[in-house]
Amino acid sequence: MKKIIILALLYLFSSLTYASFEVQKITDNVYALVGELSQRTKTNLGNNSTHGVIITSEGVVLIDSGASYFDAKEIHKTIQKLTHKPVKIVINTGGQDHRWLGNDYFQKLGARIISSSKAKIDQQIRADEQITRLDLLIKDSLKGTEPVFASETFDEKMNLELGGVNLELYHFGAAHTAGDIVIWMPSTELMFTGDIVFNDRMLGIGPAKDFQSWINVFEKMAIFKPKYIIPGHGSVSNLSLATHNTYNYLVFLKTKISKILDNDGDMLDASKIDQSKFHYLKNHESIAGKNAQRVFEKMEFDY
Repeated sequence: MKKIIILALLYLFSSLTYASFEVQKITDNVYALVGELSQRTKTNLGNNSTHGVIITSEGVVLIDSGASYFDAKEIHKTIQKLTHKPVKIVINTGGQDHRWLGNDYFQKLGARIISSSKAKIDQQIRADEQITRLDLLIKDSLKGTEPVFASETFDEKMNLELGGVNLELYHFGAAHTAGDIVIWMPSTELMFTGDIVFNDRMLGIGPAKDFQSWINVFEKMAIFKPKYIIPGHGSVSNLSLATHNTYNYLVFLKTKISKILDNDGDMLDASKIDQSKFHYLKNHESIAGKNAQRVFEKMEFDY
């Protein structure tokens, strides 16, 4: 059944490949730039995430600026193949490196940079750590990257308008990172979720490590019943597939760990949980065990 759903979704969107991105067209003015699903590397310039592009009569809204200066430059080159209009607004959906470390590039082009207040704090706290890690992973591809934080922030909700396109930004709480947000585009029933949704690859519990908040945030996002979801990783999907790949997996881990704790089990029992029903998600070999351990740690502490 999952294969049928995935194949059906492939026919909903036209796609082309530019540079390191697969470009998926959602509507006449909305695109997803889908990056690699594996680790950040020198070749992919740190980009292993999905970004959103909205083209309006007055310019472009970019969802997430990339993990490095060169990554941001590649994102811009891809946008220029879609339109010659300038990037007017960049929205950071969270605190992970690929959500914001390209800000400097776009700020120099005159773009407004927007994030939640919690995301900005998270970025400020982890900037040095992220730069150090990227230096090991992508080496020379990190050259020119300078941490630049949002000049505009909001706490819970922000309304934006550009070229007749209205957007609603919401911070419902911590998910993958402390400041993750969703961006709702009412005219197309489209939701940009950042790292609140992982498609095609297995999510990682952290850095926020608050899986219950993540579950709650997903539920609040799902109330909008979006027709399209542009996730933080992987391909565009509908709500049903996003729910299976992200929400159901989080609930699955919570349920399994709860039973282990009820039976006085330990971390070793958590590491032995059979997660094979989610093994179709890329990177499960390296992530599944860590996810179970992190959920166990959190639930044991709260138990």
